[in-house]
Formats: sequence, structure tokens, C-alpha cells
Amino acid sequence: MDCIDTLILGIVQGLTEYLPVSSSGHLEISKAVLGSDLEGGASLQLSLILHVATVLSTIVILWREFWPLVKSFFGFKRDDNFYYVCKILVSCIPVGIVGFCFNDDIEALFEGNLLIVGICLLATALLLSFAYFTRTREALRNPGAPQGRDISWWDALIIGCGQAVAVLPGLSRSGTTIATGIILGDNREKVAKFSFFMVIIPILGEGLLDIKDMLFPAIEAVGSEAAAVSPIAMIVGFLASFLVGCLACKWMLSIVKKGKLVWFAVYCLLVGAFCIYWSLTH
Repeated sequence: MDCIDTLILGIVQGLTEYLPVSSSGHLEISKAVLGSDLEGGASLQLSLILHVATVLSTIVILWREFWPLVKSFFGFKRDDNFYYVCKILVSCIPVGIVGFCFNDDIEALFEGNLLIVGICLLATALLLSFAYFTRTREALRNPGAPQGRDISWWDALIIGCGQAVAVLPGLSRSGTTIATGIILGDNREKVAKFSFFMVIIPILGEGLLDIKDMLFPAIEAVGSEAAAVSPIAMIVGFLASFLVGCLACKWMLSIVKKGKLVWFAVYCLLVGAFCIYWSLTH
């Protein structure tokens, strides 16, 4: 895999991590189109690099909101910011259980399966459409009315369940969590920021698991793919994912605030149909 490949994958990861179109699904599509046969330790390394880059882009763009949360939580101030972080931790419980117990099984079952990706993209389209027609459209018609409530503890847990289901490639994590919050009646802009913050912990947790797998690989895989991705290609992918992620994060916040998520439902419908067609003809 050369620098061009990692550049493309970095752009795809940075853009689709925030837009409600499924980053995992688009990475699988990109790998299929590029003809990538990257597996094992090299695949874990690249995945870790790209995901860490998107975490950093979240922190950079939302720094003014992020730093007060860190100070309050680790300072045990017991203020609104402290309990906000606690809600984020509650939201991470479902995906933590799924990731710890079933992560390897999910990856083995769905990796490279564009038929599943296509079906999940269609499910994402339905979810985004449902959120729009049940909540967002009415809110846009009455801009003077309350635009949703704050996220409750119960909402945080339900949104977290949505994130856990979205481990399936093609089912957008940001789309699922934001749409779930909107359907529950939460404020659109607040639930978007909550969605971006709540992904930090799972990504870092997955990164730690990837590091473990890289340090203790399967015996048959040791040394087989050590040179599959060069350090320069890794850096190119990291920078692409970080820079595009910064732009996508700001763009997504604006899109959610304006209630324009329904257009991504159309996109997911088209790409999902393409994935199903590709899987049946190749």
C-alpha cells in the first residue's frame, strides 16, 4: 500500500467519521475499489493511525468545550461539566460491552462484505429520514419554538445503544447517534456535539486493543506483513485524516444545526444500492 492509497483512505476516514454516511462502510468500499489486500497487523496499524487522527481533530475543533470538561471531571468539581462527562461515560457502556465481547467476531464476519455494508447503509438512510420527518421538519417550520431539550441520563444510555449497534459497517455511528437523539427530542446542536465527544473513548479503547494485537500478534502472522505500509505512507494517512476531519467536524455541526441531515439519507440510499450491486456482480 503506497502513499496514494493511504491518502485516499485518510481522506475517507476523516470525512466520513463525522458525516452520517459510515466511515467503516466507506473504508470497506475504498479498499474494495483500490483492490487493497491489507490484513492483520498492518491493517490494525493503519486503522489505529487514522482513528487517532480523527480523535485529535475532534479535540482541536471542540477545544473550547473539551477543556472545561476535562478540568471539571478530573478536578471532581461536581458541576454541569462533570455530570456531562459522566453521561458520556454512561453512553459508552453499551459499545464497550459489544467491543470487548464481540469485536473480533464482528470484524471477521463483516470485513470486506459489501452486501452487509449496502444493507446497513440503507438502514442508515431510513433512520435519518425518520428523524427528519418525525422531528426536524416540524422544528424547521417553527423556528421560534423550543428546539429540543438537554440530554438526560436515559437519553445518553439510549444514544449509547445506538452507537453500539453502529459497530456494523455501513451503519453510520454519527448518523445513528445524532438521529437517535433527535428522535428522543434532544436539541440538534447539543446532540451533535455529544455524539462527537462520546466517540473519543471508544476509539481510544479500540486503539488500545489494536496496540495489544500489534504487540502480541498471532504466531502465523508474525513478520508476514511488517513492511505492508511504510512510515511515510502512515504519516500521509494520518495528516489527511486529521486535516479533513477538522473540516468535516465543523461542517457537520453546521449541517445538523440547519437540519440538513435528510440529504445524507439520499446519499446513503444511492451508495447502499451501489454496494449491493457491486457485491452481486463481483
